[in-house]
Amino acid sequence: MADTGTFATTSDNDALFRRSYVLYLTGRFCGTLATTSQAVVIAWEVYEIARGAMSVAEAAFAVGMIGLAQFLPLVALTLHAGEVADRHNRRLILTLCYLAQFLTAVGLALHLEFGSGLWPVFALSALFGSARAFFQPTASALGPMLVPPRLLPRAIATNSLVAQLAGILGPALGGVLCAVSPLAGYAMCAGLYACAAASARLIRANTQPVVEPGRSRATQIREGLEYVWGNKLVFGAISLDLFAVLLGGATGLLPVFARDVLHVGPEGFGALRSAPAVGALLMAGCLAVRPIRRHIGLKMFGAVAVFGLMTLLFAFSESFLFSAACLAVLGGADMVSVFTRQSLVQIATPDRMRGRVSAVSTLFIGASNELGEFESGVTARFLGPIGAVAFGGIGALIVTGVWARLFPSLRKADRLT
Repeated sequence: MADTGTFATTSDNDALFRRSYVLYLTGRFCGTLATTSQAVVIAWEVYEIARGAMSVAEAAFAVGMIGLAQFLPLVALTLHAGEVADRHNRRLILTLCYLAQFLTAVGLALHLEFGSGLWPVFALSALFGSARAFFQPTASALGPMLVPPRLLPRAIATNSLVAQLAGILGPALGGVLCAVSPLAGYAMCAGLYACAAASARLIRANTQPVVEPGRSRATQIREGLEYVWGNKLVFGAISLDLFAVLLGGATGLLPVFARDVLHVGPEGFGALRSAPAVGALLMAGCLAVRPIRRHIGLKMFGAVAVFGLMTLLFAFSESFLFSAACLAVLGGADMVSVFTRQSLVQIATPDRMRGRVSAVSTLFIGASNELGEFESGVTARFLGPIGAVAFGGIGALIVTGVWARLFPSLRKADRLT
């Protein structure tokens, strides 16, 4: 936490939770740094391999397949993962997720050194997606256990600040390592995942959720779905993010833009991947100091509209600096939407259901990132990379207008309560 003294009291118990939250943030930083670096290395490796034997459009489709490989296990496992996070020790689950991601990085390094072809990369991406299916709801449910409820909005913003800082450094670092040696990139990611696992293992606060006896897993999963469906503010915010990111995500095609549109190579690719995180980091810093307190609905819809507009401008840009600026503004707008959604989900949801509700949110939002990359790859196959990104930006703008009509309660929402 930027100001860990905020959580300090005279109580030894509060000191324990303060230390636990610092360890939680340390693991989050190392894990996110590894994930964002690894995403750059994988995408560049796949595009380089595919581009040697395919056209630009076909190679872009191959990059999109990485997203599909991660999306399928995410869809299959996330709801079950939410129920697991509400039944078992969340610290232990988080540690195991980091270890699984560590094994993925080791496998990718071994394939690069001794293997060939793209299918092993897709298989390891599916393993990574399986680990992320359990990681997202567990991490989202664990964080609120480690801070006082009155400080939760600030903790959410600070958690985002830490994640976005790693999101800036990771892609830039991954791009540099791609230019030097992708093997070094995978080795660094493995080391970071090991550090994240160690940080999670050292958390000493009680992270065992209160389990309701006599309730089947199917019943608990159904309760999580019913809760999200019944809360129109939460459902509207989650589904708005889903379709905006699904249609408007341009990150899946950044290797294509870096190599064949802007001609900036792997270093430029890493910088482009970092640009949204730069904007998100600046916005997260503002939200940590001055969280959104009024007119949250209008501000969320405005942010998603800016997200779509920046995606559209990026599609037709021929300037590296202007493209990076569009992505930075896009990232800042996305952070406003993420902050609002996470606050609605975590503040309004009782702790006993946080894993399941976070799982539904992960299924919508986390899966939309991977599926969005696949959608971009498929669309690029028919419209070309520029047409695919432009199509997504227009789609995000249309979704914003439609959702403003479908969810008037979200549009008129005033305060985070």
